[in-house]
Amino acid sequence: MVKRARAIALICVAMLSMSGGALAGQTIKIGFPIPLTGEIPKVGESTKFAAELFREEVNARGGLDVGGKKYPLEFIFEDNESKPETAVNVTLKLIDRDDVLAIVGPQSSRQAVPAGAVANDSETPMITPWSTNPDATKDRPWVFRAAFLDPFQAPVAADFATKEFKAQKAAVLFEISNDYSKGLADNFRDAWEERHGRGSVVAFESHGPKDQDFSAQLTKMIAAKPDFIFLPENYSFVALIVPQARDLGYRGSFMGSDAWGSAELMKLCGDACKGQFFSTHYAAAGARGATKEFIDKYHKKYGYVPDDIAALTWDAVALVSDAIQKAGRLENNTGKMRKLIRDNLASVKSFNGITGDMRFDSQGDPVKCAVIVAIDDKGDFTFRESVCPK
Repeated sequence: MVKRARAIALICVAMLSMSGGALAGQTIKIGFPIPLTGEIPKVGESTKFAAELFREEVNARGGLDVGGKKYPLEFIFEDNESKPETAVNVTLKLIDRDDVLAIVGPQSSRQAVPAGAVANDSETPMITPWSTNPDATKDRPWVFRAAFLDPFQAPVAADFATKEFKAQKAAVLFEISNDYSKGLADNFRDAWEERHGRGSVVAFESHGPKDQDFSAQLTKMIAAKPDFIFLPENYSFVALIVPQARDLGYRGSFMGSDAWGSAELMKLCGDACKGQFFSTHYAAAGARGATKEFIDKYHKKYGYVPDDIAALTWDAVALVSDAIQKAGRLENNTGKMRKLIRDNLASVKSFNGITGDMRFDSQGDPVKCAVIVAIDDKGDFTFRESVCPK
């Protein structure tokens, strides 16, 4: 499918007038295939806002300093419509037509996994800020990420739920066609049963990407009498599922994952989501240092507290920018410059980001801590605890 899409894209390129290369006009082009429409548009908005804030700051200083010369950053945003096939097409467009030096995104694993195949085949460095499914980077030397992995996140959620809820039985609801949701559900089931024994996940239910009514699944889950429900779901589904569970009489707790972390969650979910918990990448409340500086700047410009997507995007753009600077020069040949960026990303030993300190393994995945967030009675995401890799 990827090869056919590439062939179609190249034909389209030949029919269109080419824009300049990645260094045309002495700018540094970076592409962002992000969900500006579709089921998670707030994710795209957070990505674009954080990236634009970064770009404006750098360009206000004259541009990115590379080898003693400053080059303005040029960011190209393309809407992947929250669809895998569109993510492939716009990633091809950014690489082949716009001639970007690097890709930041996609965010959701559902789009990042197929887009990662395109970037790797095209030998273009890509860093996904938010995707946690291992397949996005696995055996793809040109693809990196700024977020921890689901095989790490799942045990974190399982351990916290065991302790916080004194739980022995869990129920899980997930989206069957979403690589992120299904992968994390599978990882969680394995982690939970390792701790509590086979059969301790008393309900394991799925739904489709366009479902709005979850009463059939929730009725089965509630009848199984779990101690809590694990929801590895995008915020848009959480805002539907949690209130519906309450309407069906469920009064127990929910444990969520990092896809809950959108600034849009509480607007959509309201009081039903207060008092619940989720694992994520950072907590805005109580932040200090560079993290607080980022939060304050973002809030002042856009009017709301940045979510983990925005924070991870900032770190991802910073990593790419550092990799460009470490090259010490800008190659006129795009392929050579892309190779330098990839090599510099692969050689990162440690990075102090606003989502925490991280180091990278051989697959281009960061080894970093997770944060457990509690949603307080004001609807704020408050820090509960940090869990780091052993």
